[in-house]
Amino acid sequence: METLKYKVITGKSQYKEYCNLLEQLVVSGSKDRNTKDEIALLTLLIEKWDAEHISSTDLDPVQLIHSFIKEHNLKAKDVAVILGISKGYVSDILHYKKGLSKEVIRKLAAYFKVSQEAFNRPYKLIVPENSRLRNASVMNTKKELAIA
Repeated sequence: METLKYKVITGKSQYKEYCNLLEQLVVSGSKDRNTKDEIALLTLLIEKWDAEHISSTDLDPVQLIHSFIKEHNLKAKDVAVILGISKGYVSDILHYKKGLSKEVIRKLAAYFKVSQEAFNRPYKLIVPENSRLRNASVMNTKKELAIA
C-alpha cells in the first residue's frame, strides 16, 4: 500500500508546512495536471484547517487583520507594502477610519490564504466628521454633513 503524500492537517507546524508548500507551487507557475491537483488538494486541506481553527467569524475584518499582523509578526508598514497602498491608508483601516476596498480585500485574502468573505463583512467605522458626537459611527460609509 502506498503512503499518502498529504494528510489531514493535525497541527500548527503541519499547517505552516502546507502553506509554504502551496505558496511554492503557486509561485512555480507550473501548469501540468499533477501540480494543479496538488494545489487544489493543499488548498482544500488548508481551508478545512482554517474553518476549524480560525474563528474569523468572531472577529470583524479589522480585528482579523490585527490578528494576522500579530500572528505573522508584521508591522503596519509591511502590510502597506503587501497591499501596495500607503501607510496612511493602512493606519486609517486599522483605526476604523476607512473601509476595505475590493482590491484590498482580494490582496488580504490571497496573502493570508483565507476566503475573501472573512474580510468582506460589515463593521462600524469611526467617522472623523462625527467624532464630536457621542458614540458616532456608521457602517463602512462616510457620512456627508450638510453645511448650513
